[in-house]
Order: sequence, then structure tokens, then C-alpha cells
Amino acid sequence: FYGVRQMTWHLQNEGNAVNQKRIRRLMRLMRLMPIYQKPDTSKPAKGHRTTYLLGGLRVERPNQVWCADITYIPMRRGFLYLVAVMDWHTRKVLAWRISNTLEAGFCVEALNEATHRFGAPEIMNTDQGSQFTSFAWTDRLKRVGTRFSMDGKGRRLDNIFIERLWRSLKYECVYLHAWETGSQARAGIGTGSPSTITIAHTPAHGGQPPAVVYFNHIETDQQVQA
Repeated sequence: FYGVRQMTWHLQNEGNAVNQKRIRRLMRLMRLMPIYQKPDTSKPAKGHRTTYLLGGLRVERPNQVWCADITYIPMRRGFLYLVAVMDWHTRKVLAWRISNTLEAGFCVEALNEATHRFGAPEIMNTDQGSQFTSFAWTDRLKRVGTRFSMDGKGRRLDNIFIERLWRSLKYECVYLHAWETGSQARAGIGTGSPSTITIAHTPAHGGQPPAVVYFNHIETDQQVQA
């Protein structure tokens, strides 16, 4: 279940003078790949209409735009799916859920938690995955008065912030473990590393934790309104 980075660390710890470039070349030559699959988490649903709302939009405050995305979590045997709802401006993760299927239910649960705790955003941006084009997801957004925006082809960078979160989470937490169960994965993701899904730092706001930036903005807005 080791990838290139983990294999390199393992061999270095065993006293072998190797680097990632060499390990990548040798693994390719030997046709070695990690045992976990890399599923496609963004298959679009049939018949949906794509609406894109972020063109030229300046995102300047919390709850103006949220984004959501799904990634896979490799386990010792198989994999699980992780969804996160993030505030675009502050990069704060507002809610997350793990599931062993790609049905929309766990995404809607994360959305419900985020809106219950933080209110509703003006816009929700996602890819065109079937979970985010499902009736359960879109109906929930309509009920709270949120407009939904979906990335079109060639707009993958629109969700770059949450993609960076996935990269940090996997390399600094997930890939360092070989979890057996979903409960182990939940505990590890929640508390496992300095860049866990709930406290990941970002250079966008001077290295401050997203939660600090988020609540500072909210408090300032409330003082201005008062």
C-alpha cells in the first residue's frame, strides 16, 4: 500500500540512500503500484444543467461562496470517500463526512451540518459529480436560498483551495497510516496531524488558521452592523 513517497521514506529509514526520483523509476520499471484503487469521484449525472456563477466574481467575505468536493481515502483494504464543505474566502472547513459509498446522503449530511452551524452561503460551487447534481443536494440548497454554481470543463482550478486541502491531508496524515476501519480513519483525520482537515493552515491569510480568519471576519461584520 506504499506509494512513491512512503516507499522512499521506508527505504531511507532502512539505511538505503535513495530519493523519490529513483524510487518512482524503479516502481515504474517493476510495475509496482499501491494496492488501493483511484476511483472517479466526479461522474456527472445525466440530464443536469450546468450553471456557472463565479466568472469575474470577487470573493471578499465569509459565507459569500462555499465549495464542496469529494476525495477517496485509501485504506489497508479498499478505500472510503471523504466530502468536505469549505468557505472559499477563509479556507475554513465547515463540515465533513466519510462514507463507504458515493451516494449523495453523506454529502447532504455535511451540507446540513454546515448550514446549521454557520448559516447559508450565497453561492455553493462544486464540480458536476452526481452527488452535487442530485435532487437531495440541489433541493437542500434551494430551501436555504443558496444559488449553486458548477465548474464547467477546463475550470478545475475553481476548486483549487479544496484540492490543496486534499493534498495536505493525504501527504501529512492519510498516507502515513494504513487504517483498517472507518472509525480509525475518522479519528485519524480529525486529530492525526498538524494539517488535519479542521485546522489546516494556509498562506493566504498570513499563515493564520482558517477558523481564526473566519470568526474574526464574522465578528468584525457584526460590529460594523451594530
